[in-house]
Amino acid sequence: MTEKKEKLPAKSTHADITNFLGKVANTPATIKIGESGRLIFSMDATASRKPTWDTACQIQGQMFEETSSLGGLSIQLAYYRGYNEFFSGPWHRKSADLLRSMTEVTCLGGMTQIEKVLQHAICETKTKKVNAVVFVGDSMEENVDRLCKYAGELGLLGTPVFVFQENADPVASMAFKQIARVSNGAYCLFNRESAQQLKDLLSAVAIYAAGGRKALENYSNIKGGITLKLTQQFHNK
Repeated sequence: MTEKKEKLPAKSTHADITNFLGKVANTPATIKIGESGRLIFSMDATASRKPTWDTACQIQGQMFEETSSLGGLSIQLAYYRGYNEFFSGPWHRKSADLLRSMTEVTCLGGMTQIEKVLQHAICETKTKKVNAVVFVGDSMEENVDRLCKYAGELGLLGTPVFVFQENADPVASMAFKQIARVSNGAYCLFNRESAQQLKDLLSAVAIYAAGGRKALENYSNIKGGITLKLTQQFHNK
């Protein structure tokens, strides 16, 4: 019997990514002059996530690099794994510190705990404003109504959730899109072969968190490529 290979979803098209980045650009940000943006970088660290975790470790530095001219960015790593294990770390201002935290993590099989990610983000932003939450995952095994309740609360607090989904699981897709919508964030699908797409998308959200819509527009003009399509959207509004 031949082994059946896992079928990867198609890569997000330029139109998909342009649409995602357009939603990022149109999300209002409230950042005080002289303050750095704050972003919670949350990931599913169950067993299936190891390849993407390794990829994220390799590309996370660009989030800091792209925001340095905007006053910088503070990023907090949060993740869940195993049985009822949820972790959140300190706020990092340096890429090396975040990378050290990420490389110390071992992915471990278990059920999803997205609710804990959202609850944690609510607590953090009530203490001090969090400008955006990134969540990277591939599945959802929880009550979607409860997840939307907490995502909606984040939306009311002005903290959008930007969801990157790996692999086209339909149950997860439905939940992730709703989380993004009710929090005033955005959703995008990628796969393990599209590391460059993930890199560009993470950088775009980091730019938004650090400087808001105008900063993201400037970034798209300089960066070119798929991000340059953002400029056309601004002109058409």
